Amino acid sequence: MPGLIQGLEIGRRALMTHQLSLTTTGHNIANVDTPGYTRQRVMVSATMPEINPIGMIGTGIQVEDIKHVRDLFLGQQFRQENKSLGQWSYREKVLTEIETMFSEPNENTLSDILNEFWDSWSALSTYDGTRSNVLAVADHLAASFHQLSEELTRLRQSIDEDIQNVTKEVNRLTAEIAQVNLEVVSQEIGDTSANDLRDRRDYLVDQLSTLIDVNTREQENGELTVYVGALAIVNGPESMEIDVRETNVDGHPIHDLVWKGTAITLTNLNGQLKGLTDARDKIIPRYLDELNTLARTLVEQVNAIHVTGYGLNGSTGVSFFDPFCLEASNIRVNRDLMNDPSKIATSAGGEVGDQEIAVAISKLRDARVLDGDSLTINDYYNALIGTMGVEANEARSFTSNFELLVQQIDYARQSVQGVSLDEEMTNMVKFQQAYDAAARFITAMDQALETVISDMGIVGR
Repeated sequence: MPGLIQGLEIGRRALMTHQLSLTTTGHNIANVDTPGYTRQRVMVSATMPEINPIGMIGTGIQVEDIKHVRDLFLGQQFRQENKSLGQWSYREKVLTEIETMFSEPNENTLSDILNEFWDSWSALSTYDGTRSNVLAVADHLAASFHQLSEELTRLRQSIDEDIQNVTKEVNRLTAEIAQVNLEVVSQEIGDTSANDLRDRRDYLVDQLSTLIDVNTREQENGELTVYVGALAIVNGPESMEIDVRETNVDGHPIHDLVWKGTAITLTNLNGQLKGLTDARDKIIPRYLDELNTLARTLVEQVNAIHVTGYGLNGSTGVSFFDPFCLEASNIRVNRDLMNDPSKIATSAGGEVGDQEIAVAISKLRDARVLDGDSLTINDYYNALIGTMGVEANEARSFTSNFELLVQQIDYARQSVQGVSLDEEMTNMVKFQQAYDAAARFITAMDQALETVISDMGIVGR
C-alpha cells in the first residue's frame, strides 16, 4: 500500500511543478513587450503509477519540457512578405524623392522654364522681347537641367552608400545568427530546449528577411541553416559575408555586391537590397537618360535652326547652345552669344525686319521631334512626369498593401505565439492556487506522519 512518505513525494513533485509553472508565467509577463519573444508553456504529465493488488496507484506529476509556442507556417509567410515590403518601401522612398526633385506641377519647374524659353523666342519674333531676355531664360533653363541632373546623381551616390551600410547590417545579422546557432547546440545537449535563444535567432532572421532574400532549414541538432538562393549564408556556427567591389560607371564609383573572397556577384536579391540596387541601377539611370535625351534634343533642334540664320552683325553659322554639351549635366548657352547677344540669329536672309528664325525656333514648342516624331519636347517631358507619377503611385500602393499584409500575418502569428496578459494572469492565479493546495497537502501528510511517529503506540502509557 502507498505510504505517507510516498504522499510527501507526490506533494513535493506537485509543489516543484507548480512553482516552475508560476516562474514560467512570470517570465512570459516580464517579456510581454520583448521583440521576437514567444510565450512559453510548461508541459507536464502524470508520473508512472505504482502497481498494487488493488489497482494502479498514482504517484503524482512530472515536468516533460518547457515549450515555446510558435507557428512555423506563419513565421515563414511573414518573412516571405517582409522581403517584398522591404523592396517596395525603399522603391517608394526613392520615387518620392525624385518627385520632390522635379516638383511638378509647382511653379518655377523645368516645364515652366521650358515654356518661358519658347515664349522668349516668340516675344523676340514680334519685337516684344530682347536678345538679353532670351539669353537669360536659356541660361536659367540650362541651370535647371544641371540641378536636376546633379540631384539625381547625388541621390544615386547616396543609395550606393546605403547599399554598403545595408551590406554591413546583413553581415552583422548573419554573424549573430551563427553565434546563436553555436549557443543553441551547446545548451540543447541532453534533450533540453533553449527557447529564449531560439526566439532570439528567429527574431534575427525576421530582421534579415527585410534586407535580403532568405530561406531557412533547421537541422536535427537544432542548428538553423540560412540560404540566399541555393547558397548557405549561415551554416551552423559559420557565416559567409557579403562584400562590395568598386566599379566605375560614368565617372562615378559604384559598388557591386559579391561574396567575400570571390568575384561572384549576388543574384538572388530581395528585400531592401533589391529595392536599393533597382533604384541605383535601373530607376535613376532611366530618368537621367530621359533627361539627357530631352536636353540633347533641345540643343540639336534649336541649333539646327539657329545656325542657318543671321545675327544683327551679319554673323551666321553660330550655334545657340554649345554643340559639344549634349547632356543635362553640361548643357549651356554658347559662350560667344553670352559675350555678344547681337550674334543671336533671328533673320533667315540677313534682311532688316526679318524674324523668320525666331519664329521657327518658337514653333519648336509644337514640333514633334521625339519618340519617332510622335512627341514634342514638352510632350516628352510631360510623359516623363506622368510615368514618374504612375510609378510612385504604384510603389505607394504596393507598399501599403504589403504593410497591411505583413501586419495581418503578424497579428495572426502573435495570436498564436504572443503573450496575452489576461491569459497569463488567469494562469498565475490557477498555478498559485495549485501551489497553495500542494503545500497544504504536504502539511497534511506531515501531520499524519507526526501522528504515526509521536502518537501511535502510547495508549495506556
